[in-house]
Amino acid sequence: MYNSEWYNNLTKPLLSPPDWIFAPMWIFLYILILIAFILYLIKPAENKKEGYIFFTIQMLLNLLWSPAFFYFQNILLAFIIIIGLDITVFYTIRKFYAISKIAGILLIPYFLWIIFATYLNFAYLILN
Repeated sequence: MYNSEWYNNLTKPLLSPPDWIFAPMWIFLYILILIAFILYLIKPAENKKEGYIFFTIQMLLNLLWSPAFFYFQNILLAFIIIIGLDITVFYTIRKFYAISKIAGILLIPYFLWIIFATYLNFAYLILN
């Protein structure tokens, strides 16, 4: 799926981190996402349906971004996906926080990372 030649030939944004940072960062973030989801899941409350919907949508968008960017090499499509991801993660945090403050707080590093990723995606779009 990953075309390293295509990616390596792109003009990199100014604040582009080294490639090795992405795997450990995503492992850390997925652990936080999992813990947040479990906390939301086990907390007894009514009206959790919207939280589940936002969580599911943001996870689907998260999974769609990499193929859009790396496999299809469509930086614009990836940018559209990540904007949707930003929005749905924001609402997921709000819904989770309303049920479990800890669950909502645990998603904040994920939100900050994808905001940074949005900057990178936008910069790749402009520079290439």
